[in-house]
Amino acid sequence: MTAIPCRLRLKITLDGSEPAIWRRVEVNDDLTFFQLHRVIQQAMGWGDYHLHEFDVARQRVGTRSAEDAMFIERDEIIPERGTRLGQLLEGRRKFRYWYDFGDDWWHTVAIEKRLPADPAAAPAQLVAGENACPPEDCGGIWGYADLLDTLRDPASEGYADACQWIGDDFDPTAFDLAAHAKRVAATVRKSAQARKAAPE
Repeated sequence: MTAIPCRLRLKITLDGSEPAIWRRVEVNDDLTFFQLHRVIQQAMGWGDYHLHEFDVARQRVGTRSAEDAMFIERDEIIPERGTRLGQLLEGRRKFRYWYDFGDDWWHTVAIEKRLPADPAAAPAQLVAGENACPPEDCGGIWGYADLLDTLRDPASEGYADACQWIGDDFDPTAFDLAAHAKRVAATVRKSAQARKAAPE
């Protein structure tokens, strides 16, 4: 039986963030997990500098690296470029996205609603969100908390270095929905153009 195409409303929350750093997107379920990865990167504000992986009911979805090939006992990785969301998410309420295996940025992706397919809508849209994305390579959620503590106290050791790195005007509560939505729209367009240009 062929599944009926639908649109997914997803809430992406950065685990451990307080107040919560989150984004809400609507995506077609025929997007691949790789395309969703690109959407999450732009919606959150990450730079896509590091490795990533999805965890769907303990199934690893991503791109096998040379390092993976050295550990044959590791679970099989489902290829993200050829696997569409609808293939693995039917009946699921949530899954997880892991970015930067060193800093360990884990995101919980809740499937808030399944909507009827809308041919007129863009394949992916950012519709809401709150709070700024942490800077890359700041040491994970705990390192980010320490960084914010430092920035709050001009007398603290390391304040000058932190300001030089991230700027003394960094606002952890800032989130420009329009700017992030444009980035999501741009990455969707690039993905669509790449698919059209790819040989049959």
